[in-house]
Amino acid sequence: MTFFVTGTDTDCGKTLISSALLTAAKGETVGFKPIASGCEQTEVGLRNSDALALMAASSIKLPYEDINPFAFEPAIAPHIAAAEKGLKLEPKRIEALLKMSEFVGADFCLIEGAGGWRLPLGEGHFLSEVVQSMQLPVILVVGMKLGCLNHALLTAEAIKADGLNIVGWVANQVDPDMAYSEQNLETLKSQLTAPFLGYVPYLADATAKSAARYLDLAALESV
Repeated sequence: MTFFVTGTDTDCGKTLISSALLTAAKGETVGFKPIASGCEQTEVGLRNSDALALMAASSIKLPYEDINPFAFEPAIAPHIAAAEKGLKLEPKRIEALLKMSEFVGADFCLIEGAGGWRLPLGEGHFLSEVVQSMQLPVILVVGMKLGCLNHALLTAEAIKADGLNIVGWVANQVDPDMAYSEQNLETLKSQLTAPFLGYVPYLADATAKSAARYLDLAALESV
């Protein structure tokens, strides 16, 4: 089964949670990061830390270019970075590249988005269009910090308005000093109707393995 992982905003912990989901999942696993900015130039080309983390957590090993086909060095909005290189982030091209996920033999496959749900691709297009076209079930990562209630509820509304299902959500504590975090979590539990996959507390030395301990993927098995 293939899932799309989105978040309430940038730096909500999508990659940590995606890596943890891959670690906790049963069977053969693989994670994709189709678009990434803020890549580093290496001897073998541009490399993104998020994509590398997904690769490390995946049991199926694929070439980097298959995992992260659109890699940009500037840490800016991907459609702006693409335009500077004379490239177009066309939804149909992205979808064609991602459809290879159907042929890698994975029992559990994740496609991690960039930024939030409405990531611009340029020329009026958004990454969410690709998710719509592929009709992927969505996992929402909520970065627990001030403002997360509004961000989470608006993101959930947008996903549902696009005709897609949120099959699970994860609360990820990104601000260790967030006031009334427990009360905020309870509010989210009462407002978000999707299955709750777990609360990951703030981890000073966060790893996929340590975060995976807090997740329960049982609700995803019936998707």
